[in-house]
Amino acid sequence: MNTNHQEALELFTEVKNIASDELQNGIELIVFPPFTSLYSLKQLNGSDVKIGAQNICWEEKGAYTGEISAAMVASAGATHVLVGHSERRHYFNETTQMLCSKVNIALKHGLVPVFCIGETLTEREQHSHISVIRAQLTDALFHLNSVDFSKIIIAYEPVWAIGTGLTASPEQAQEIHAEIRKAIAEKFDDKVASEITILYGGSCSPKNAAELFSQSDIDGGLIGGAALKSRDFIDIARFLQTAKK
Repeated sequence: MNTNHQEALELFTEVKNIASDELQNGIELIVFPPFTSLYSLKQLNGSDVKIGAQNICWEEKGAYTGEISAAMVASAGATHVLVGHSERRHYFNETTQMLCSKVNIALKHGLVPVFCIGETLTEREQHSHISVIRAQLTDALFHLNSVDFSKIIIAYEPVWAIGTGLTASPEQAQEIHAEIRKAIAEKFDDKVASEITILYGGSCSPKNAAELFSQSDIDGGLIGGAALKSRDFIDIARFLQTAKK
């Protein structure tokens, strides 16, 4: 919940202009503005930067005052949508059933779900973090067939490293990313597991991006606070570009 409409336009303009000057083909940029700026950013775009919504309703339509449907954000120009972000799970008590429904509806309307999973500090300290991650994958996504599952982007966001200034070490992040691929391979096959995009989303910044992106199973980042500064956001993307050459 950052930027008013004018601020969102200015930030997006900076991002797309710097990206056009400094990034090469092969790096996919997606921004997730507030709902109030989705349509305007789509009209302003004219570039390869994709636009996503921060959330959608778990229902198609109806008497859900204040909610925003997948059809609405798709018609406003969104191509992606965040599902299962830790803040939605924590503050708004989003359940596995709701997240399943959101994934299904997003796919129905041609949106790419960026599905977030991650453990709390307590779960990590209790050494249950791997089982927690596997359960989140299984309960919300493994009802899909391999074709639909392959359309999804996974984002690992350790809850204890979001907005705290903490970050998982490159080795900790790689461990979980590798475990995610292993679980996907067990459910589907090695091809699906190797081709799925898995992002790291725990306080990624220009200071730690190079080390994180050097890990073999980390394909990119779900950027939080650093995305509010165009220079930082593009610098992170440049580290990804270098690491994945």
